[in-house]
Amino acid sequence: MPAESTIRVVLADDHAMVRQALARILEDSGRICVVAQAGGGQQAIEEARASHPHVMVLDYSLGDRDAPGVIEQLLREQPAIRILVLTVHENLHYAVRILESGAHGYVIKSAAVEELLDAIRTVYNGGIYVSPAVSSAVLESLRRPKRERVGLAALSQREFDFLRHLGAGRSLQECSEQMKISTSTASTYRARILEKLNLKSTQELIRYALEHQIDG
Repeated sequence: MPAESTIRVVLADDHAMVRQALARILEDSGRICVVAQAGGGQQAIEEARASHPHVMVLDYSLGDRDAPGVIEQLLREQPAIRILVLTVHENLHYAVRILESGAHGYVIKSAAVEELLDAIRTVYNGGIYVSPAVSSAVLESLRRPKRERVGLAALSQREFDFLRHLGAGRSLQECSEQMKISTSTASTYRARILEKLNLKSTQELIRYALEHQIDG
């Protein structure tokens, strides 16, 4: 894509004030046009269908849907779209899962504004951008074959999401409702996670999630 072109961006974040502040910052850069905003994952998909942006900037947690599922659907519908996740999670495991879902960038919200602008330009021009705070650990993890991964890295995306909801203080029933699965399936996820993490109870799972900052 030509470097001088205006970059069409859709912003998705479930906090309206954050979204609006980001929109102003991006518009003030002079090269970016925020063509739409979304407060949830499904709305982000619908806005992308309507406006065909170059870049989608979205938060990890969007209320109705989490970023990995949104990313996969966006890329199925619009393979040329570039996706950048902007998140509070300065955490290797979130970043790895985002990139494995097909996203082109991962930026920590605490980063300077110029880093976000640089990340948008980078993914727009065909590159991959990962915040320096997690980039080395992410690269090392992605190089490791999946069959050799242990602990959190061995969890499937759905298992990881279930653990994240537990870490946020949700009950088994609330986890199943949030993930739109049956309580039986939620119980199966819990059993698999206990086995993979070598833990013995839900209480241990919750403590593990909190200790590893897998909490929402």
